[in-house]
Amino acid sequence: MTLIDDIDAFAAGFGATSSEKKGIHTIRKTIAERKVFLSKKRLEYIAKLRVDDGARQVKFTEMLKESGSGISSGGMDYDDGMTAGHGFKTESYEVGLGGREGSIAEQSTLFGKDYTYTFDYSDVRSGIESLAQSAGYAFAYQITPIGL
Repeated sequence: MTLIDDIDAFAAGFGATSSEKKGIHTIRKTIAERKVFLSKKRLEYIAKLRVDDGARQVKFTEMLKESGSGISSGGMDYDDGMTAGHGFKTESYEVGLGGREGSIAEQSTLFGKDYTYTFDYSDVRSGIESLAQSAGYAFAYQITPIGL
């Protein structure tokens, strides 16, 4: 088994999907979802990594992505950003230098919503780091996915 096979098996172990495009491996897991009337909001964890066999290094980054679709609540004042009718909104939040520690639930206030979930993504980062080091690769956490 290769390092990527091990990482894919690790991702599948916590219910995430993994894919590869142009050498960048992506791990995705929906960690919370809210459905209200005719709208739906989803909070997703996304990790991206590149395995550099020549340098024996794994470059890693992670982020949260919130997306929603459906009918918005509407409003009378169009200056406040509220509109009647259909709406779609996508937001992403990247984690800072060194990754985010602790439970992702601590950061749910960033989204202004009451998601209910128990997902600690420092476990994902440390699990992939452990797999990389076991295979003889260095682990490099990056703030942005550019240049992975």
